[in-house]
Amino acid sequence: MITGLVLAAGFARRMGRQKLLLTLQGKPILRWSVEGLLPHVQDVIVVTPPDAADLRAALDGLPVRFAVNPRPADGQGSSIAAGMAAVPPLAQAVIVALGDQPRLPAEVVPALIAAREKTGKPIIAPVYQGVQGTPVLFSAELFGELAALSGDEGARSVVRARPERVAALAFPFALPGDVDTPQDYARLHAPQGRGDP
Repeated sequence: MITGLVLAAGFARRMGRQKLLLTLQGKPILRWSVEGLLPHVQDVIVVTPPDAADLRAALDGLPVRFAVNPRPADGQGSSIAAGMAAVPPLAQAVIVALGDQPRLPAEVVPALIAAREKTGKPIIAPVYQGVQGTPVLFSAELFGELAALSGDEGARSVVRARPERVAALAFPFALPGDVDTPQDYARLHAPQGRGDP
């Protein structure tokens, strides 16, 4: 069993408003991100801040569960820790994904899962034209480290701690953008090539 952990508890300070509810082709960004993950995993947990009825509504009808980060101001690490508390005991791996990465190419997540089977490495990290990015797969032996995260570095510290645990999976296209600023959002609406959702 593989669980998808979608981080959706950020404050969107650079956007100035709730970026995950902005629409792309009539659908909230968060819903694009979650729907891209759902076909490839058996369980999806979306980590939200408290009082996130609007985010929950954006995912209405999807088979997802929610975990609340009671202190989202503490940073991405705290959101990962909050999500890990909801991961079922039978999970063999988690894929930590961003709620604001709606144009993730469809082949990325299946390739991460296949690379785990092929390499036996506990961390599978995508590399897009030389740039390491997200989502990242972590096997169960690392769940304790993820659950202990805090601060804003997210899971990068776990990836960097012991390079021999990491399999870098190269993709021939650029890092799929996340949406942090109004300029990022504008770029989402530009004509796209391969990898469109």
